[in-house]
Amino acid sequence: MPKFVPIQSVKSVLFWSVISAAFIGPGTITTCAMSGTAFGIDLLWALTFAVVACTILQETVARIAIASGYSLGEVIAISYPKPIKYLVGFAIVFGCAAYQAGNILGAVAGLQLIFAFDKILMTLLVALFASLTLALGKDKGIAKFMGIWVALMGVMFIFVATQASFSFSQIIKSAFIPSFPPNAALLIIGLVGTTIVPYNLFLGSGISKGQNIKEMRIGIYLAILIGGLISMAILVSGSIVKGEFSYVAIVNSLNQQVGKWTGKCFAVGLFAAGFTSSITAPLAAAVTIRSIISTEHKNRATYSYWTWGLVMAVGIVFGVLGTRPIPIILLAQAFNGLLLPLISIFIFLIINDKKIIPSAYQNSKSANFALLAVIGIAIFLGMNNLQKAILAHLPFAINPNFILFFLGMLSLFSVIILGAFIRKK
Repeated sequence: MPKFVPIQSVKSVLFWSVISAAFIGPGTITTCAMSGTAFGIDLLWALTFAVVACTILQETVARIAIASGYSLGEVIAISYPKPIKYLVGFAIVFGCAAYQAGNILGAVAGLQLIFAFDKILMTLLVALFASLTLALGKDKGIAKFMGIWVALMGVMFIFVATQASFSFSQIIKSAFIPSFPPNAALLIIGLVGTTIVPYNLFLGSGISKGQNIKEMRIGIYLAILIGGLISMAILVSGSIVKGEFSYVAIVNSLNQQVGKWTGKCFAVGLFAAGFTSSITAPLAAAVTIRSIISTEHKNRATYSYWTWGLVMAVGIVFGVLGTRPIPIILLAQAFNGLLLPLISIFIFLIINDKKIIPSAYQNSKSANFALLAVIGIAIFLGMNNLQKAILAHLPFAINPNFILFFLGMLSLFSVIILGAFIRKK
């Protein structure tokens, strides 16, 4: 194991900032800014929890890759039958495509707040530069490139947040003491869901090989913490906005209350978030497919190119059609809420599998408790989203608690089946 020195720590943080770049996309900006606009800084605590939960999951999948030599997708491909691994692969690619539509639209929305160029032209230019980055760069090179953009994005949003009127003690209190304002449930769920992104788990495990545990942990802990601070800065920035939420409303409020430069800072940050995520979403889809099919196909590179190309094409189509970005972004967040519990269950089963993970790398009892707590909350959040969708479309009235109970029992039964019956012998 190579000797740890401070410069390696810095490189590790820069490398792992790809995870921050992936979850701080237009979805994060939309959800965090809406939360700030609606409830001030009262929901900062939800981001604190999300950062902790995201760190636990990302560290676990990275440890799986380092300990076993296989990425998360490869372990699923080896351990489970074809229908299961193909279902997981399809779900991740579909989720990436849903996010990609919002990513490109968000990047273009940021540019439109500054320039008056044609929207279709800007959509094609964003997609072109993102595609060139993917085609010319390797996974680790792209990760370091994303670190630069995360730094730019962070400076922009943190600078805007400093213009808010809250004291440091107020922010600390809101960040650690939960509060539940009326009608805030959906935004609380959104803040967690936009931080813990399922495809990030496959991306993180796919780029973990070759690192040692100590450097990996330092890199992940600090990179996700930085990403969380940027998300909090966006929420605080949103609190400055008055009136109905929109990107234009944010810029106008910042221009009027602080200065025109703050509106431009927000616009640049929105573009940076959309552009970085328009690279990481196709990259995550490609990494996932490459790992899922690795045990069967030799020409993985071809499948990888086709996968990120398909995800990029979805974003281009929605951008050219002129679809409004905010509804697309929120739809992707809802899908994320349903997918996260499934992936989290796979992670728990794998990290505790003695046939795959050496005992020195397995979870301790306390780590398992923390991971199970994250999974339980992820299931609750996902079921809550699904419950609301069911209630909205039922032709008759029914007790919401009954639906939650039914979905909870269904989830529990599915976990038992997953763990006991479908694993390969």
